[in-house]
Amino acid sequence: MAKRHERTLARRSALQALYQSEILGVPADKVLEENLLPEEAGMDDYARSLVMGVASHAAHINAAISGRSQNWAIDRMPVVDRCVLRLAVYEMSYVDDVPVSVAINEAVELAKEFGGEDDSHRFVNGVLGRIARDMEGGSEGSASDAAVEEAADAPSTKAETESEANPADEPVRAAESELGAVSDQGDSASEAVESSKGE
Repeated sequence: MAKRHERTLARRSALQALYQSEILGVPADKVLEENLLPEEAGMDDYARSLVMGVASHAAHINAAISGRSQNWAIDRMPVVDRCVLRLAVYEMSYVDDVPVSVAINEAVELAKEFGGEDDSHRFVNGVLGRIARDMEGGSEGSASDAAVEEAADAPSTKAETESEANPADEPVRAAESELGAVSDQGDSASEAVESSKGE
């Protein structure tokens, strides 16, 4: 139990470092070397390994996120959400002693606490759920699907509870639906701007 709590704190510290790197526009290793973090960040070895791992595997991590975040370019995501996703994808892909379900759950909790939007945790859950399924080769009813559903902890709507579909897919469908709605709003705004330019 103590190790899990230590790792939860390490993830928070790593998130702060990744966030600082993004906001300041400096490489993650420089954030660590020059101690550009608040004192309470407390970087332990695991937190440092997370930060450096995300930095060294950035191309793979960004590609995985971009490929699963429908209608959202990675550079348009809120900074905290992007950092949470990168941290989780690194753990899911490269840290052998962290189960995928734990990485997803920890990321959802970070998004609930620090996320850039009210529904950040649902967005993070949806993207990570799709990545987890892809990592498993798309198997239905897998353990990570159940973990994804459990991690979302989002209130159910009447339509969701009456649904005959696989319940493990509901958090992903909800996130996809929300992403589509946001994208449609963005498209409408873009069309309005374009039509006003033509007048």
